[in-house]
Amino acid sequence: MTGDKAPPRIAGRAVAPALRAGASALAARVVERLTAELPVYADLPREEVAGDITAIVRHNLLVCADVLERRGPATEVELRPQRESAELRAEEGVPLEAVLSAYQLGASLCCRALIEDAGPDDLPTVLEVVEGLLGFQRQLTAEVTRAYQRAALDGRSGRHALLAALLAGEGPEAPGGYLALELLLPPHRDESGAGARISARRKLRRVLAVLDGFADEPALTALDHAGGTALLPLAAEPAWPAVRALVERLARAADVPVTAAAGYAGAPGVPAAVARNAEVLEVVLRTDRGPGAHRLADVLLDYQLSRPSGALLPLAGLVAALEPRPELLRTLEVHLALDLDRRATAARLHLHPNTVDYRLRRIHRLTGLSPTRPQDCRSLAAALVARRFTGDPRP
Repeated sequence: MTGDKAPPRIAGRAVAPALRAGASALAARVVERLTAELPVYADLPREEVAGDITAIVRHNLLVCADVLERRGPATEVELRPQRESAELRAEEGVPLEAVLSAYQLGASLCCRALIEDAGPDDLPTVLEVVEGLLGFQRQLTAEVTRAYQRAALDGRSGRHALLAALLAGEGPEAPGGYLALELLLPPHRDESGAGARISARRKLRRVLAVLDGFADEPALTALDHAGGTALLPLAAEPAWPAVRALVERLARAADVPVTAAAGYAGAPGVPAAVARNAEVLEVVLRTDRGPGAHRLADVLLDYQLSRPSGALLPLAGLVAALEPRPELLRTLEVHLALDLDRRATAARLHLHPNTVDYRLRRIHRLTGLSPTRPQDCRSLAAALVARRFTGDPRP
């Protein structure tokens, strides 16, 4: 087709303006058919179907109207949203054949809407419109297929090779270094039911976007929906408040409380930093420190007490007599955490202060160490840490 002819008309109606005017209603019909006929689209979160999916269908219809009106192919700028949408579907694990089927379904409904009122005299224009639709469909198919191919290649990209080399201690030395993060991502509330897998992928994609935005170059990651390792290339070590703010942004993006261990190192120090982060994260979890950013300096005492040594088991044994009495262990933990404040302990545990006093006396009798004497409290606190790394079943 050429662009020197008048815009096509069918049944006395200009095709392109009619398609633009009905784009929203037609997009709704296409999406309804998609969710009814393609199970993978029915499993997508409702907000995604009503938002991203409906928006890209409507965009396709508007671009199609322009293509038919000017009798020329879609431009690179017009096709960019389709490419980005296909990349997102690839990240979410939507099969390529499902996306191509969706585009075919959309083209079929669009064609039917445009030519349903055509008469015998409209046959040349109908053929022209169908040819234009098929040409646009070929462009869309090629763009979507390339987007999926790029997504597949990205899984074997140089970034992953560089990450593997750094973790093996074989990464190239370069100016600056890496902020190493060990992340724990709990399940999002949408990670249940039929759409759990897609919701998990969407959460991970949001996390990756925040990490890429913080780093000087794209982040190197070995992450899944539950967490993992990330290396952020940075010219200099970031201030700790900036790292805390980064983890807070990750939590907002993922819409879950994120727990992270972090440390900065040059390329040769990456393996040690990653291993240390894993150990720090374990200490954080076992000592119930809660979500947020943590570093070795925040857990130095507990970290050292948790290291294997001949003293670890005897140290844990100081509170072994309390094992059959979990209420005494809990009272001791809270009492130490609240700086030996018996009234605050009673309020936290919803007990009368006299009950707290009774429990503290029981702890003294069973262990020989008094939770009201500062010197004994140091031993008791150390024993609780050792216990969590030797006999406490909590992860």
